[in-house]
Amino acid sequence: MRASSFVNLPAELHILISQQLTYPDALSLKHANRYFYHLVDTGLKLKVDWLIERRSLHLECPNDRCCDLGSDLKFCRGSVRLLMQRRREHFECESRPGLGCLVYGTKRCAHRQQPGFWIKRWLRLRVSIELWWAIVVMAPVLFAFLWMIDLAAWRVKGAMETTLVS
Repeated sequence: MRASSFVNLPAELHILISQQLTYPDALSLKHANRYFYHLVDTGLKLKVDWLIERRSLHLECPNDRCCDLGSDLKFCRGSVRLLMQRRREHFECESRPGLGCLVYGTKRCAHRQQPGFWIKRWLRLRVSIELWWAIVVMAPVLFAFLWMIDLAAWRVKGAMETTLVS
């Protein structure tokens, strides 16, 4: 007797299973191979349901005003890609008390307690790429300012010593 797998199930079951998936899961299944690409529907209703679910959980939603809900490739451009990456990394899991694991639907996320997780999470929440660039640009300016203050203090100290000596 041959062991059955998900791929060997009838197309009707694949369709029924894919209809129960959220948008990120359906999109992942859709891109598994050509068969599922043509079978799995990631249409407008699924995208809107996913956005509504994220809003109801008070999670970040795509903020692009020109979301193309008709195409997976153009669906809110880069922001959906970032949200799906956060989901894969369990980044949003347990972000609020009682939320639990958003990927597996459990009360506690088992993938969340990795070493250094809190530091990475804090950096992603608090420090965006734009802020990092601002810090990189402002650091030399700050150091120059501090150097000028030190130089002025040094000059004042030198002037005071010369007046005390004379």
